[in-house]
Amino acid sequence: MTNYIKKKLDKFKYYNKIFIINFLVLFLFFLIIELIFNLFFNKYNFGFYARELRNQKIPVNVEIEDIKYKYFHLRNNLGFDGKDIDPKEIKILFQGGSTGEELFLPPQFRIVNKLNQKFLNENYDINIINASRGGKSTRGIVWDFHYWLNKIKDFSPRVIIFYIGLNDTGVLDNRYDYLENTSFLKRIEDYIKNESFFYNIFRKFKMKYLINEKTKIVNYKLDNSLFKLYINYQYINYEHAKKKYYNYKLSDEDKIMINNFDNNLNNLNAIIKLKKFTPIFITQIRYNGLNDIKLYLINEHLKYFSKKNNYKIIKLDEKIINLPNNFFYDENHTTIKGSEFISEVLYSDLKIILEETFFLNQIK
Repeated sequence: MTNYIKKKLDKFKYYNKIFIINFLVLFLFFLIIELIFNLFFNKYNFGFYARELRNQKIPVNVEIEDIKYKYFHLRNNLGFDGKDIDPKEIKILFQGGSTGEELFLPPQFRIVNKLNQKFLNENYDINIINASRGGKSTRGIVWDFHYWLNKIKDFSPRVIIFYIGLNDTGVLDNRYDYLENTSFLKRIEDYIKNESFFYNIFRKFKMKYLINEKTKIVNYKLDNSLFKLYINYQYINYEHAKKKYYNYKLSDEDKIMINNFDNNLNNLNAIIKLKKFTPIFITQIRYNGLNDIKLYLINEHLKYFSKKNNYKIIKLDEKIINLPNNFFYDENHTTIKGSEFISEVLYSDLKIILEETFFLNQIK
């Protein structure tokens, strides 16, 4: 080996050693910072189950009846819909799936926002905070308490409204009902995204500065004609459904569905008794009412559960006798007109229940 080559190798080894040392020092520095911040701030960590809900700012471009809307779907630092709020100020929470979240409707047209506006119009000091998330069933709501809501300091709502049923029939993808990813690599990704102080700093920076109106993440056109919903349309109301399903015999699949729903409700009931809040349940409908036997069965079981435990329930499926053919843009989700109509139906009953709970006439 010539002296020239030897000098080159020695020089390479030297720089390689310097690189490794610097890399290790830098790695240890960031690791120490991560450990320090995780040690002191881990109690504010909601875990992978709810981490993607926090500080969301999703640009949505949606076309509804030939009108184009551009807006941000916002979730605050606690993971709730809308702007930041002190947990101590949250007295009423709304829980549901995509039919409560209503991602594809501008916020001012959503059921929860409409209800809040109605209370405001009558000068009631009522603000319902929306914790709905697409794909969430009653099982997912139970997980919310264990892995999300319980981790919010000073969070103690007096009333929680549960707008449930559709996802418990299995018609939608209950992807948020599962507690962990089965893929090893996905688990590693979840852990890093969940635990990393620097990742969360970057996420907040990205949401604040890198996402703007020109960023097109969600583009959607709400057009019920695309789904051919209303060909030979017939709305099956509750009285019609009772006659239609009077002699119906439960299948094995029906029994499993009801048993799962019952277990989820019992788990939720244990949380209600422990947390001592007032629950209000709301049954659901689809675009054609109760034409789906599974939804009819789920609603009936929810009514039985509410009556057995003396809980308040608004029987939306019984209150709506008929619907025109433009209140849903797909089988499960309402249009602007549909959400306005449902909020109108719910408001009168909800006001009565909240008057009993909060003595609204005293704080009006």
